[in-house]
Amino acid sequence: MLGNMSSDQSKVSLSGSGALSHVYIQHPPLRCSISGTRGLFYDDGNKLLLIPTFDQVFSWKTSPASFTEAPNSDSIGEGPVLSIRYSLDRKIIGIQRSSNEVQFVNRETGSVFSQRCRSESERLLGFFWTDCPTCDVAFIKTSGLELFTYESVSNSLHLVETKRLNVSWYVYTHESRMVLLACGMQCKLFSAYQFSSVGIIRLPKFEMTMTAEEANRKPVLAADDVHIVTVYGRIYSLQTDKGGMLLHLYRFYRDAVVHQGSLPIYSTRIAVSVVDNVILIHHVDAKVVILYDIFPDSLTPISAPLPLLLRGTSKVSASSSHGNTSRKMVQAEVDETTAYGTIYGDGWIFLIPDLICDVNHGMLWRIHLDLEAIAASSSEVLFVLEFLQRRRSEPNQIKQLCLAIMRSIILERRSLALIARAIDVLVASFSLSMKIGNNLQGGAGRVTAGNHTYAGSQNAPSSGNRDIDRSTTVSDEAIRRVETHGKSVGQRPMDKEEKELALDVADVSHNMNAVSRISEASAYVVSDSEENVDLEISTTKSGEILESSLAGDLASGSMERRNQTSPETLQPDTQFPLESGESSVNSNEPSQEVSQVTHVAISPDEMYHSVFTCVEEEMTGDPACLIAVIVEFFRSAAVEKLKVHPNLYVMTIQLLARNERYVEIELFIINKIVEPSKEVALQLLDSGRQIHRIRKLGMDMLRKLYLHHDYVMLLMEDGYYLEALRYARKNKVTSVQASVFLEAAFAANNPEHLTAVLRFLVDFIPGFKTTSEHSMYSRILSNMY
Repeated sequence: MLGNMSSDQSKVSLSGSGALSHVYIQHPPLRCSISGTRGLFYDDGNKLLLIPTFDQVFSWKTSPASFTEAPNSDSIGEGPVLSIRYSLDRKIIGIQRSSNEVQFVNRETGSVFSQRCRSESERLLGFFWTDCPTCDVAFIKTSGLELFTYESVSNSLHLVETKRLNVSWYVYTHESRMVLLACGMQCKLFSAYQFSSVGIIRLPKFEMTMTAEEANRKPVLAADDVHIVTVYGRIYSLQTDKGGMLLHLYRFYRDAVVHQGSLPIYSTRIAVSVVDNVILIHHVDAKVVILYDIFPDSLTPISAPLPLLLRGTSKVSASSSHGNTSRKMVQAEVDETTAYGTIYGDGWIFLIPDLICDVNHGMLWRIHLDLEAIAASSSEVLFVLEFLQRRRSEPNQIKQLCLAIMRSIILERRSLALIARAIDVLVASFSLSMKIGNNLQGGAGRVTAGNHTYAGSQNAPSSGNRDIDRSTTVSDEAIRRVETHGKSVGQRPMDKEEKELALDVADVSHNMNAVSRISEASAYVVSDSEENVDLEISTTKSGEILESSLAGDLASGSMERRNQTSPETLQPDTQFPLESGESSVNSNEPSQEVSQVTHVAISPDEMYHSVFTCVEEEMTGDPACLIAVIVEFFRSAAVEKLKVHPNLYVMTIQLLARNERYVEIELFIINKIVEPSKEVALQLLDSGRQIHRIRKLGMDMLRKLYLHHDYVMLLMEDGYYLEALRYARKNKVTSVQASVFLEAAFAANNPEHLTAVLRFLVDFIPGFKTTSEHSMYSRILSNMY
C-alpha cells in the first residue's frame, strides 16, 4: 500500500520554479482522486494505479498514462484492503484482506475464493503474480515463501512448493522478477529468488553493509532503505546506509551478489528513480536530485545536485539553446491556491522506475530528463555525445542535439582529433543499430534514419575490420536487443568462455510503430550454466516482461572497460541467436511483428544533410579545415563499412578544386577515398575543364561505371566523333542515334569530321546509305567544299 489519500492537507505551491534543473515532472498529472478511497496501490506487473473504495477498485493505466480516459472499475466486495494486484492476464484480482488471508475474484465469472495461512503463528507479508512456468502466484510469509498455481476448473490455488526461512520483510519488482527476503535481527541478511523462464532461481545469500550510528546500538535495516532497479538490463540493489551516509550498489549474478561501490548521500531521506537508464537519487530533505549514468562503471554524478521542477502551462517562459538549436522551456509557476502540493512533499511516494504518486492529492507524475539542459551543462563533447546516444526517451530531440554539437565543434575549429573521435561515436552508434535492424528480422530488417531506410544486409556494416569484443557500451552499442514474445523461450548454447563470465543484458527493441524508443523496460533470463552469469531481462511492446534467450555483455568486458582510459567504441557480439516466443504475457494485447526500428543513431545521409551542407556555407573561407573533417568521416565510415552520401564526395571534389589541390583529387580517386559514382564523375568533368588530367579522371570513371551513353556524349562534346562511334559500336550503345553523331559533326562546321562520320556509318550500319539522313548530310557536305 502506498498511502492514504487526504483532502484536508493545506494547499501550498510547488517550489523551485524558475531554477535550473536536469529533471522535471510535466503538467498535467494523472488525476486519480476518488471519494471514499481506502488507500492507493501500484500494480507494477500490469502498470496500473489502483484505488479501492467500499466495494470497488478503480484502475488507471500508467504506461502509457491517459489523462482523459475514465478509470476502469471492478467489484471486489466489502472488506479491508491491505494489498491488491491483478493477475498478469488481468482475469483474476487478488486482494489481501488481513495478515493471514488473500481473497481472489474472478472478473469473468464473479466467483470468489480465499486462501488462508495454514498456521496462526505465521503472518502474511504480501503476495505477487508471476509468469514463471512453475507457479502463478507467490505468498511471502514470515515463515518463508509459498508458491501456488491457479486451477481455473476448480477456481482454487494449488500449493506446489514451500521455501522455509524466517522473513522480516521483502522487496519485489516485476521488472526484475526478483524478490529479496530480509532476515536476521538487523534485517541485513538477504535471500534472493528470481522467477525466470526456466523456473525459480535461488541466488546465494548475502549481507548488506550497515554502519553503526552509536557504539552500543546496532542499526536495523528497513524495507524503505532497499530498492531493486534495472539499469541497462543489469539488476542492482541500492541500499541506504544512514549511519555511513552512503548508498551501496549490489549487482546480482547467478552465483554471487557483488558490491559494486557506494555513492555519497546528503540526506537521511533518500528516494530512487530510474529514467532512461539513468539513476536518479532524490535527496528529499535537501530537495535536490543527483543523476548517475553507471554504464561505463563510473560512479561519478553526471552533474551537480539540482532541484526537481514542475513544467507545464506557461506563466514564465525561458529560452535556452545549445549550438544552433533553441527551444522554449516552459516552466509553471503554480498559484498558492492550487492543489499540486509541494516538491518532495510528505505525501510523495516514488514508484520505480519513474513515477511519483502524491497520495495526499490523488495525482500521479512521471519523471523526465531534460536532455538539452544536461548537454548544455557539460563542456565535454565526447561525454555528451556518448551520453545522448545511450538515451532512448526522445529520439528526435537527441538527434538534433547531437547534430547541433557536431556543427558547433566544426564551426568552432576545435581540434581535429576531438572532431574525429566525436564522428567515431556517432558512426559506430549507427553501425551497431544497423546490425540490430538486420537481426530484428533475421537479416532483413529495416532501419529508418531520417528520410532513408537501410534494408536487409546490403548496407549492413561488417565487423571484419575489428576484433569482436563481447563487452559494449551503450553509446558504442546504440541498440542491441530484440523484442521477445512468449512466456518461455529457449536459450542459445554457451561456450566455455561465456560460462566463466557474468552476462549482462541491455535494452531491447520495441515496435516503433507503437512507440519511438528501443529500450524502455526489460525482461530477464538466467543461464542454465552453474557458472557466474548475470540475470538478464528483456521486454515486449506492451511493457510486459518476457524471458529472453539472448546473452548480454560478458563480465570480462566490464573489467576491460574499467581499465580503459578513453571511451573508444567497442564492437558488439553479433553472433547471438535471435529468438522470440509465441505468446504475450498479456493475452489481451495483440501480438505485432516488429517492422521498423526508429532510434537515436545518426545515419551518413543525416550527417551530410544536417552537418556538412550546413557548415560548408559558413566555412567558404577555410575549405582546408572542412576537407580534413570530411576525410575523417570517410575514414570512420570505411571502418564500419557504411555507405556515404554520394553528394558528400561531390562536395569534397568541389572543395579541393576550389583550393586548386588537383594532386589530392587524383590521389583521392586513385586510392578510392572517394567512391566512384555518376555524380562524382560529372563533378570531375566540371572541375577539370581547364585541367585535362582531372577531366580524364571523370571520363574514365564514367567508362568504368558502364555509363556508356554519358561517355559517348562527352566524347562527341570534346570532338572525338570517331572514337565515340567506335565505343558505341563496341559496347552496343543503342540509346544514341546516328543522327546525333551527324548533327554534332555538322555543328562543329568541320567537313573532315562530317566526312569521317558519314563514312563510318556507311561502313558499319547496313542500309544506312539508303536513308534520308545519308542523303541530307551528303548534300550538306558537298556544299561545305
